Formats: sequence, structure tokens, C-alpha cells
Amino acid sequence: MKTTAIRLWGIGLFFSALFLSLSTYPQQRLLLTLEESIQYALENNNDAKNAQLETMAAKALITERRAQGLPQVTANMDFTYNAIIPLVFFPSEGGLIPPDPANPPDSDVIGVRFGVNYSSILAVRVNQMIFDGSYFVGLKAASTYKLMTDFDNEKSKIDVKESIKKSYFTVLVNEERRQIVEANLGRLDTLIKETQALFEAGFAEKIDVSRLKVQRNNLQTEMDKITTAEIVSVELLKLQMGLPLEYEIQLTENLRELNPQAEIAELLAYEGGRRVELDRLKTNIDLIGLDLKYNQSQYIPTLDFFGTYQRNAAAQTQGAIWEKDRWVTGSFIGLSLSIPIFDGLTKSARIQQNRVQIKQLENQKKFLEENIEIEKIQSRTNLQNSLKALAVQGENRELAMEVFRMAKIKFEEGVGSNLEVVEADSALKESESNYFAALYDALIAKVDLEKALGLL
Repeated sequence: MKTTAIRLWGIGLFFSALFLSLSTYPQQRLLLTLEESIQYALENNNDAKNAQLETMAAKALITERRAQGLPQVTANMDFTYNAIIPLVFFPSEGGLIPPDPANPPDSDVIGVRFGVNYSSILAVRVNQMIFDGSYFVGLKAASTYKLMTDFDNEKSKIDVKESIKKSYFTVLVNEERRQIVEANLGRLDTLIKETQALFEAGFAEKIDVSRLKVQRNNLQTEMDKITTAEIVSVELLKLQMGLPLEYEIQLTENLRELNPQAEIAELLAYEGGRRVELDRLKTNIDLIGLDLKYNQSQYIPTLDFFGTYQRNAAAQTQGAIWEKDRWVTGSFIGLSLSIPIFDGLTKSARIQQNRVQIKQLENQKKFLEENIEIEKIQSRTNLQNSLKALAVQGENRELAMEVFRMAKIKFEEGVGSNLEVVEADSALKESESNYFAALYDALIAKVDLEKALGLL
């Protein structure tokens, strides 16, 4: 535990120094290991940050669901001016005033105004849930949703690690390819100078020099492509890390340090661990199950308590309504019982949908479990085949280098042709291209196997 704390403190110190260096020396070249690149990406990658924010939102959702079971207190004030008080009509006969047969009314109804010009009310209302079966289901669903966002956050981190590793390896492969092509250019330049000297001395033909120059031009074109690929791969790595693109980076590790043989052998022997995709699917099944319980709880009656305390006043003039002796107090409390009787089978239909969804997710879970096992087998096989292909291409590369060396010696001693040198150089370039392609495939296969085994 102490070691872990020291390690985390060290990582924090590194990134503090990194941010300080970025703000102070914006053009400084940053030296990054693979682990440092991953740690930086986990804090600054856009998808990783959004997943962390979603987890925070889920925590707020739990608080919201819990708050629904706490007392709900509201206060309101109403001030009303009755510009025109409406009439209330009564029959003229049998009304409040007995009719006079000698003076019959003009109409069969009498209109009377009930009301005052000004009225006001101040009230405080309290509502408290006493029993609601759906409330506890909602609390459980909010907690389960929070667990789902945790798994989503973990899945996002796994995806970030995968992308950073693959991008980091791509940069390293392109760097090695560039170094090899630079060495090949240097070798061809030397060979062209030597052949030019032989031509000027009469021991070689003009076509020998031309062949080598054509070969050199083709190699320069390849060099330009590799340089562009290296620049693009570096920019892609910075983008996935969340590092501003204006900063320069330099990778401090090489492929041999990152892929020791013992680690690869241990990886091939590992049977695998938990997969977050399966955890997410199981949690999703739990969420649908809670939704089913929620819909079932809608058949259960609910009971709530309510209470109101209020002060009322009325007056014929606006100023008089604020007089203290005009205000009277009123208060009432009670219980509210709601009993669901018939909703047109709406809840029944929702419950049926939930049951179908659960069956669908269970089928997906079974398929995912089988697919994970197949993915392990396939990823392990791909890595083994990639390692075999890499070993073969490495041997071919060594043989092609030896063939080129012998062809060059024979040509310099006058017992071989320039065409043999050009063909040997072409074969060497092809073998090197095949070697780096096999190396890249092996690195990607290694990352895929780590993901399949749940090690990322």
C-alpha cells in the first residue's frame, strides 16, 4: 500500500512538472515513456474525461432519487385584485328575499356580487411520502446505474490504453523504419560514389551508375513516405493522449524494452481474467430487472402525508389589506391514499416488455461469453503466428543483408555485375519492409491479446 502511494505521488509529481514545463517552455521536447503516455491520456483524453463526468452525474442522480423520500416543503404568496367581481345568480322566486306580488321582479334571477376588492394568502405546505413501493426500487436503480457508469468508465480507460499502446508502438516502428532507410541511403550514396569512381577509371559502365541512382531515387521516395507516416503517427498519439498538438514529444523506450520474451511467454500462458464488457451486460440486466420491479410496484397503493399552514386577509382598499388585525390563520393536515384500479393494461404491457428485454439480454450475455472465449483463442493464435512470421522475416532480413554484402564485394573485385548489386539491394529493401510489417502485426496482436485476456 505504501509502495502504491509512493508511485502515485511520483506520477503526480511528474505531471505537475510536465504542466509547468508546458506553460513555461511551450516549444520544449517532452520525453515520454509508454506508462507516462497512458497515465497522461487517462486524465486528458476526451472520452476518458467524459466517462468520469458521467460517473459524477450518476452520483448526483442517487442524491436526486434519495431526496424524493425526504419532506417536500413549499411556500407561496398570492395577492389578488378583483377588478370586476363576478355575479352569483339566484332565482328571483324562492330566493333570499320573498317576492312582492304587487311589484314583480324584472327578471326570474337575481345577481349578487360575493367578494372583496383585494385578497391575499401566505401559505406553507409540507408533503411527506409515507409509503411508495417504487421509491425503494428507484433508489436501487440509481445505485445500479452508478455501477454501470463505473463500468463504462473502466471500459473507456481500457480503450484509451489500447489506443495509446498501438499508437506508441506505431511511432516506434516508424522511427526504426526511418533509421533503417537512412542507413540504406547512406549505403547507396557510398556505392554510387565508388561506382562513379570505377566508371571514371574505365572499370564500370555508365549504366551501372544510372541503375544505382534510380535505386537511390526510389529509396528517397520511400524515405519521404516514411517520414510523413512518422509525423502523422506522432500527431495521432498526441491527439489520443489529449496533449496539445503544438508540443513536441520524444519516446524514450524502444520496442525491445517494451516486449521482453519472458513477458510474451507469460502472456501466452495466461488463461484470462474478468472482462468489463460482461460486467456491463450483467449490470444492464439488473437495471431492466429493477425497471420490471418498478412497473410491478405501480399496482401497490401509495400513502402520503400533507399539511398546510396559511394566513389570509381581505379588504376593500389596497392599503387596508396589510393591516395586522385583518389577517387570520388557517391550517389543515391529512393523508392521501392513492389506489390504482385500472389503467387500460398499460402497466401490464410495460412488464411484458421488461421480461422480453431481460430474455434478450440473457441471450446476449451467453453469446458474449462464448465470443470472449473465441476471442481469447483467436488473439492467442494470431500472436503466435505473428511471432513466427516475425522470426522468419527477421531471418530473411539477415540473409538479404548477407547477399547484398557478398554482391557488393564481388562487384568491387570485378567478378560480379552491378545488376546483381541492384537486385540484392531491392531484395534487402523488400525483406526489411516485410520485417517491419511483421513486427507491427506482432505488436498489435500482443495488445489485442492483452485486451482479450482482460489485462488492459
